[in-house]
Amino acid sequence: MNTKRQQISVLFMIMSTLFCVCLITANVLETKQIQIGCINITGGLLVFPISYIINDCVSEVWGYRRAALVIWLGFAMNLFFVLFGALADAIPGAPYWHNDAGFHAVFGLAPRIAIASFAAFIVGSLINAYVMVRMKQRSGNKHFSLRAIVSTLFGEGADSLIFFPLALYGIVPNTELLYLIVSQIIFKTLYEIIVLPLTIRVVKIVKEKEA
Repeated sequence: MNTKRQQISVLFMIMSTLFCVCLITANVLETKQIQIGCINITGGLLVFPISYIINDCVSEVWGYRRAALVIWLGFAMNLFFVLFGALADAIPGAPYWHNDAGFHAVFGLAPRIAIASFAAFIVGSLINAYVMVRMKQRSGNKHFSLRAIVSTLFGEGADSLIFFPLALYGIVPNTELLYLIVSQIIFKTLYEIIVLPLTIRVVKIVKEKEA
């Protein structure tokens, strides 16, 4: 009887691991609002777009099924992190521990952030991967730069429209919430454009290694 074994490359494992790390890091950083010049954004913007770049690379090199596998793996790892963070937050601190407020400020909000992130992440990432692959099929494997930008715009747009109302409604003013949604979509897409030469280079190297 013939058995068919599906092998996972080292590069795919590295991409998957980095994707999960970026996602978990972004969810923690989302609990802080930061200001750059006159622009207010969330801390998660510093790292979260990297996950979309990885998503583009995986979709381009290995296809939609592998991209979906990485997305669901990231979902599972993030859930694991949040559940144990919430458990540690719920357990009373030692008598000499005086940082409960700071710990709770991060991990107390993390479950709500995580729920919003889970919903936004799944929808946004799957849309990003789907648009990337569908445009690849229609263009005959051409125009990677355009596909990367358009897929990010759709994916990040869906992500921000779902995430911010669920995560921050009642925490930040409604006018500021709308501003955050629009600014995040714009800046995450600009982020993709700025690092696009690096993304193209990474995709080229990975394709050569996987050939």
